[in-house]
Amino acid sequence: MLKHSIFLVLLCISVNLQANELFAKADINAGKALANQHCVSCHASSYGGDGSEIYTREFAKVKSSKGLLAQVRNCNTMIGLKWFEDEELNVAAYLNQNYYKFDH
Repeated sequence: MLKHSIFLVLLCISVNLQANELFAKADINAGKALANQHCVSCHASSYGGDGSEIYTREFAKVKSSKGLLAQVRNCNTMIGLKWFEDEELNVAAYLNQNYYKFDH
């Protein structure tokens, strides 16, 4: 029974590592700081409240972690933030952890 439990724990860890591979090197805290500094005010002006409704709306445009990263890159380009790729990844990882929770 113990061997079975250990196997299940290791399997879960393995799946989680693979699932989060895209965001493995991301700095969640740096992403949070960038999102709070740049994203919140824009989203609040478009969606009201604190702007988080854009992430949790019923008909969300973003359907995957890769789509989330693409959307962050799109916003970066449209607004002219001039973030580097690692900053885009940090923001996407933060948003995924706190709102989207995509496995892959």
